[in-house]
Amino acid sequence: MSKRVVSLWFPRLASDRALRVRPVSGPFALTLHERNTERLYCLNSQAGAQGLSCGMGLADARAICPDLQTRPADPPADARFLRILARWATRYCPWVGLDGRDGLSLDITGSAHLVGGEAALLDDLHMRLTRAGLHVRSGLADTRGAAWAIAHYGKGIAPPGAARSSLTDLPVSALRLPEATVIALQRLGLRTIGELLDLPRASLTRRFGRDVVMRLEQALGDQPEQVSPLPDPPRFAAQMTLPEPIGLTADVMAGTGRLLEQVCTRLAEAEAGARALRLTLRRVDQASCEVELRLARPLRDARRILPLFERGVSAVDAGFGIDQLRLEATRVDPLPAQQLSPLRSADQDTLNDLITRIGSRIGLDNIRRFLPADSHIPERAFLIAPAAYSDPSGSWVALRPRPLRLFAPEPIAGQGPRPPRRFRWRRMSLSTGRATGPERIAPEWWLSDESWRTGMRDYWQVETRQGRRLWMYYTPQSPGWFVQGEFA
Repeated sequence: MSKRVVSLWFPRLASDRALRVRPVSGPFALTLHERNTERLYCLNSQAGAQGLSCGMGLADARAICPDLQTRPADPPADARFLRILARWATRYCPWVGLDGRDGLSLDITGSAHLVGGEAALLDDLHMRLTRAGLHVRSGLADTRGAAWAIAHYGKGIAPPGAARSSLTDLPVSALRLPEATVIALQRLGLRTIGELLDLPRASLTRRFGRDVVMRLEQALGDQPEQVSPLPDPPRFAAQMTLPEPIGLTADVMAGTGRLLEQVCTRLAEAEAGARALRLTLRRVDQASCEVELRLARPLRDARRILPLFERGVSAVDAGFGIDQLRLEATRVDPLPAQQLSPLRSADQDTLNDLITRIGSRIGLDNIRRFLPADSHIPERAFLIAPAAYSDPSGSWVALRPRPLRLFAPEPIAGQGPRPPRRFRWRRMSLSTGRATGPERIAPEWWLSDESWRTGMRDYWQVETRQGRRLWMYYTPQSPGWFVQGEFA
């Protein structure tokens, strides 16, 4: 059986991916900052029809096409998307490899008949990718090099044994040669692969090096070139089948503990930690129940993970009994080995376990923590982030005391730069006992905050005789008094 290879080329992979997420109408391009200039990285067909091309400066492109819509490019996200396409393409054959940053190679030897033949395979592949919003060109031939050349510079399917004839009329750039080599060949009048085939290989090697002959032989099949499939991602799972069904929570937890030991051992070997686990319990009536567990931090300590399963396991209806348990780490993050130290506190581990327990009830995303921000404006001096996806920071810097509660400014009646001796706030009559201040805070001129349009503020700590400790400020430029916080 002769070898058959499909080459897929996605000429607009980056822009197609961006437009799938957020579609736009009209000319569109992704830009990338290169050599101190914003340049076009990838563009859609409408932008290409306007005369734009990749590598063009953004300023020049806007001069040609004023309606051009742009977004920053994200090459790492494009690479991840291409790997997703590679996994999807395994529906046609198991040997799927990456081909550059915008292509795939499929070794469909012996698998094309499963989908009705080579033509039917390409038709089905094009139909599905086009429906997904992707532009794709394909080539099918005996070798990877010939399939790549047809995908980029030709069209259709090269019959078995016809790699040489299908390449004869294609340009020399179809051999995947460096641009400098292609230019050198063209300067000598060698513009097609057929003209190269008429020359002695030894003279080509002496003049242009080994690469030209190697690519030529790879395309013709005289030198092997394999499709390297992507390695399968490691799976961290363990399964247990029981000779007799069980139903007690303690028994299920004991079995889960044994599975956890196996999964955590594999995680330790891979220097990884589980962020999410799924326990599947199969009952004797063939129904199954699942217990999901999301962790606040990557973890591979079975002793700490097992108690977190107890709440979910106790809620499972065992029916007539459970005869199979399967535990899988559905999400895994890197967790390299760390140096043990007696100075390491167990408080952080305890806090993470507490976040996991609460998160299993209300959701991890609903548990948040305050983080310091680089601003002297009280409203901007902190950030609120999900506790499960952020680390606590101890770099809080406050030269003056800040209130425990901070709310939107509430106006009160008062005159003069010093706090009023008596005032009403939230239907309470209060009188000032001791006032400390002022602390002048100027607005950040580079930010347009509506609440700071009144200019600078003079903040005072006011202790009222009724027991309230308020944080008040006075606006000199537009005289007025406001209450913005309350101390404990």
